Amino acid sequence: MLPAFSVAIPCFNEAARIGETVRSTLNYLSAQSPDAELIVINDGSTDATSAIVREALGGAKVQTQFLENFPNRGKGAAVRTGLLAATKPIGLFFDADLSTPLGEIPKVIEPIAKGDVDLAFGSRALDRKLIGIRQPWRREQAGRVFNLIVRLATGMPFWDTQCGFKAFRMEACRPIIEAAKIIGFGFDVELLLLAQRAGLRLREIPVRWNHHEGSKVRFVHDSVRMLREVLSLRANNAVNPKGA
Repeated sequence: MLPAFSVAIPCFNEAARIGETVRSTLNYLSAQSPDAELIVINDGSTDATSAIVREALGGAKVQTQFLENFPNRGKGAAVRTGLLAATKPIGLFFDADLSTPLGEIPKVIEPIAKGDVDLAFGSRALDRKLIGIRQPWRREQAGRVFNLIVRLATGMPFWDTQCGFKAFRMEACRPIIEAAKIIGFGFDVELLLLAQRAGLRLREIPVRWNHHEGSKVRFVHDSVRMLREVLSLRANNAVNPKGA
């Protein structure tokens, strides 16, 4: 059994899969952590996502919240909304496509529960044998280049900042989540950088991962934007949770 923790799932136009994701997550939590909490954040969807989530949450055996951002603000904003609404000591967010299987949750929850780290996050780069279905070659190579740029620009030693599977000891991490400003896909880098600058204990953990079609990342547009966001973090010496 796992300790109590809050799960935040951001979603934008995920009508095709969010119902199954919510039901699977509720089943996992009720079996593995009955005191857990599920928070779903609808980030201004224009399809049936909202109605499907409400139906899937009906009859839940664990605590739930359904939050709505309108209009669409970006994944970073949705994740922050969810994590800041968390009522449990540990907060975890993951993507609506369940690219990282639910069975990997203990890998990031247990080190925090044991008091070993403040922020634990999944990585596809540390053990690529754990990747089942790979991304298209072009997208995978772009991801590697992006993470190299992140390492050079920020000085962080991590090899995969973008895997959507991160857990936080909320008492320590709430200030950095509140201080974060990036609302788009570059928010992961900012959270890790703020945590490192605050002297928190971070751990990158290899997890199983599978590519699923339907990513909301627009390859060229969002890649350029994410690079700009990372470079702005390097240039902005004011990015500091103590002074935010």
